[in-house]
Amino acid sequence: MGKPQQSLAIVRTVAELRAQVTAWHKAGQGVGLVPTMGALHVGHLALVGRAKELAPKVVASLFVNPTQFGPSEDFSRYPRDEAGDAAKLAGAGCDLLFAPTVEEMYPQDFASSVSPGPISERLEGKFRPGHFQGVATVVSKLLLQCQCDVAIFGEKDYQQLQVIRRVARDLDIPVRIEGLPTVREPDGLALSSRNLYLSAEERAVAPALNRGLVIAADALRDGASGAEASAKGRAHVRQAGFDPIDYLEAVDVATLEPLLKLDRPGRILAAAKLGRTRLIDNIPVEP
Repeated sequence: MGKPQQSLAIVRTVAELRAQVTAWHKAGQGVGLVPTMGALHVGHLALVGRAKELAPKVVASLFVNPTQFGPSEDFSRYPRDEAGDAAKLAGAGCDLLFAPTVEEMYPQDFASSVSPGPISERLEGKFRPGHFQGVATVVSKLLLQCQCDVAIFGEKDYQQLQVIRRVARDLDIPVRIEGLPTVREPDGLALSSRNLYLSAEERAVAPALNRGLVIAADALRDGASGAEASAKGRAHVRQAGFDPIDYLEAVDVATLEPLLKLDRPGRILAAAKLGRTRLIDNIPVEP
């Protein structure tokens, strides 16, 4: 028999969070942060595991951020299960859960925001205006509130990861930003809280998005231009039943500008709808 699982300490105010982190720092213990919006799955717990490798103490935040959802998006139906998420985090070895209210994060007279610039304006930024401003603002707040030494983000949201890296660099936020490769189902589907929205029939089709990325990557390596390779990937995804395809594009790994040919490290990013569910994915591609 193993030891009984301890319940996870939960704080809801910035003052409580900083008090605990300050105590850990005074004791010489580094702190890792794993920001989440809840509905946790194995991918999130892998982020906690990586944080534990990089810092003695790990904080997870749980906050469904309203400012990154557009007016027609799924803020109200986004899955929420704080008790279940807290139990999963405790089992993964997390030390503290920061679960603030909207009022704690955005007081009544809150008026500031962080604009991440050109890296946020293509791909997701084109189809979700204001999304990355909401992400950049809330993540900047979380990094400053937690005063962590390292923060871990999944590479599934690759453009988000690059936006956060840019913002932390540009604003001199003293934190290391670490990316963790996408965690996938055995059939290639990237783990996502939104997979819960898929019907059984859609779930069977969903891995075609990843397959389209692989087809595009193979074409690039075979000498196709970025545009030709992307078109091949889109054709596969469309034939599988995704509609619309917002984008499937080969881009520079750092700037996210279009990759004309595979002469430097790239990334192929995609977003497409399957029924009512919008899925995103990406894979790296090397020369």
